[in-house]
Amino acid sequence: MAVNKKNKAAIVNAFGKNKFDTGYPEVQIALLTNNIFILQNHLKKNKYDYHSKRGLIRMVNKRKKLLNYLKIKNQARYKYLIKKINLRH
Repeated sequence: MAVNKKNKAAIVNAFGKNKFDTGYPEVQIALLTNNIFILQNHLKKNKYDYHSKRGLIRMVNKRKKLLNYLKIKNQARYKYLIKKINLRH
């Protein structure tokens, strides 16, 4: 269920400063968003998978914390990221 290497590399290149920069908040948020999307699709098929549901909730909370951090540190980067990954309409 995790992101494969090609998708992860594409996300890191799109949101990071370079291909090795996985600690950048935008990269972390984009990777979490991708994992959340994958897990949501899994849970639509397997509605009684409570352990995965718990993992999904943890990912959503971690993404929320990272978004709050980015919003406080740099409003412009936050707005750009929200628009680019279509989180809030």
